[in-house]
Order: sequence, then C-alpha cells, then structure tokens
Amino acid sequence: MTASEPVGQNNRVALVTGASRGVGKGVARALGSDGWTVYVTGRGPLLEDCANEVTDLGGHGIAVACDHRVDTEVAELFRRIRDDRRRDGRLDLLVNNVWASPRGFGGFDTPFWERPLTDWESLIDVGLRAHYVASVEAARLMVPQGSGLIANISSFGTRGHLHSVLYGMSKAALDKMASDMGAELAPHGVKAVSLWPGIVRTEKLLASGLDTVAGFPVADAESPEFIGRVIAALFDDPTLGDRSGHTFVTAELAVEFGITDDAGNQPPSHREPFGGGPLF
Repeated sequence: MTASEPVGQNNRVALVTGASRGVGKGVARALGSDGWTVYVTGRGPLLEDCANEVTDLGGHGIAVACDHRVDTEVAELFRRIRDDRRRDGRLDLLVNNVWASPRGFGGFDTPFWERPLTDWESLIDVGLRAHYVASVEAARLMVPQGSGLIANISSFGTRGHLHSVLYGMSKAALDKMASDMGAELAPHGVKAVSLWPGIVRTEKLLASGLDTVAGFPVADAESPEFIGRVIAALFDDPTLGDRSGHTFVTAELAVEFGITDDAGNQPPSHREPFGGGPLF
C-alpha cells in the first residue's frame, strides 16, 4: 500500500488513549463496530475488557498498558504500532483522550487558590502534555504515509468556566494545539481537529445517580459511543482537509452527518449556554 493509496475500512488502525472506561472506551467500541483495528491504552485492569469488546463488535482490539506520563512507555507503544507488519506499521487515527483526576479529588468546587499545586501534574501533565507527546509520535508515523487524523477530546471548558482553572487551561490549549498542528501537517496530508462533547453518560456519571450536571439533564447526555461514531464519520468526511485545525461540537457534527444516539435521540449542543459564537 502506497502513501497516496486510500486505506480500506478493514485495514484502518486507530489508537485511543485512556480507553479503560468512559469516553475512550466508547470511542474504541464505536470504531470496532466499523471494523477498525484499535489500540487502546490505559493503566487499569479494565483495559483488556475494552480490547475484547472491540473485537467482539467486529474490529480488532489490542490492549497496551501505558502510563502516558512516562515518555519512554509512550515511545514503546508507538514502536509497537510501527513494527506491526500485519498492519503495515500504519496509524490512521489518534484519539487523544487520556485524563487523570488530581490526587485527593472530590469535585471541582474548591477555588484554585485552595487547591494544591500538584493539581498541575494531572490536569496539565496528563491532560495536556500527554496529548502533545502522543501527537508527536503519531505524526512521525502519519507524515511518511501521507495521511491520518489526530483528534483531541477537548471541552466547553475552553469557552466558559467549567470545573477548575487548570481544567480550562488544558482544554483551551488542546484547541490551539490542534489549530497549529493542522497548519504544520497540511502539506503532508495529515489532519488535526479538536472536539467538544457535551455531558457524557460515562459509567461514573450513571453510577452517581445525578439527574443534572452543570445544569444540563443527564437524560440528554451523549453516550461515549456517540462520540466515537462522530469521529468515525469525520474521518470519512470528504471535506476533512478543510476542517483540519478547527474545533467542533460533537452534537453539531452529528446533526450534519445524520448520526443519532443509542435511543435514536439527538443530543443537544451546549454552544449557546456557553456564550454562543464561533469556536476556535
């Protein structure tokens, strides 16, 4: 397969970071349903379960335990992808999703000056730096093959105050990172985008028993798989080159692509409650 030859659907290879549960697991499952080979990373015992579910859904799941705070482990992960001759050592999609709660985390109600400075280690080192490191490694595979998509899972925390100061800082930086990466990757056929999901019905949220989050009904929230379906459709979008470098609301892309959630519903966009206007 040459660099300019389009990759067949059953030969597509993705890496989803932080896929033991939540958004990452849902994205991996959705890609598996489309027949992708999906490398999933994480540090917990549930990682193998995610990989098995990807395979059961029709794809091929590969679990790789990886601490994304450790650059050598990340480099080894990408070496493994590069050396996989069965899949031509290619990588078509990176979904930057890994995230870690601060130590002693019990919610985002405490103001920043009362939180420990060590919050930086999780919300910035993992929530931002780890995405950059993975993107560097992914670009080193995608640029030579002349194709690929890097997708950052960002947040409406870019637009308005949500959760904490460091959370908002990390998400705003992810949007800027996608913009600048898109500019530098454009001559090489590789694309980069940033995505804003709404409230997501993760396992943790459902277990909480909450009816609303930040004023939004949990009943209207997006499933993790919904986000994955949007990413899969975006990858196939013939206008993806024009979209590269931009930030998008997953619910709005779903309307454009004709994607509904599991119950046939269309999750709402939170653009207007967060001030409206254009995205990054």
